[in-house]
Amino acid sequence: MSAQAKEILEQLLRQLGFEATVEEMQMDDGILLDVKTDDAGRLIGRQGQTLSELQYLVNRLLFRLDPKAPKVTLDVGSYRSQAREALVRKAKEAADKVRRWGDIVELPPLNAFDRRIVHNALKDDPSVETHSVEVQGTDKKAIILRPKH
Repeated sequence: MSAQAKEILEQLLRQLGFEATVEEMQMDDGILLDVKTDDAGRLIGRQGQTLSELQYLVNRLLFRLDPKAPKVTLDVGSYRSQAREALVRKAKEAADKVRRWGDIVELPPLNAFDRRIVHNALKDDPSVETHSVEVQGTDKKAIILRPKH
């Protein structure tokens, strides 16, 4: 089944004109497809937008073939793992401010994938709670961190 995800991605990349190889790795929450290409910047796009959209397409196509298929995460040149680490660091720094000053901290608008990373990074923190809030004029939401009472 997971071979389908790799094949779908390889076919999409070919159709889009990218020369790339795809490595597949099993993860706890699905499959990671790691793309190796000399044109990583173009494939990642501004703030990872192109990569996110390609990931969405792969998951939609895969789901159409098999509704029980595991979720696919795409990465190019370790972009996602580095971005994830930076986001977790930023979330923990914001949580430290909440603990230190007792203030509410708002993170900038994030897509659903990134919000999930932040919520998961802080879910076990006994002194901070997180909430996503709508941001007008965008499909992204901001995350509010506040002290738990």
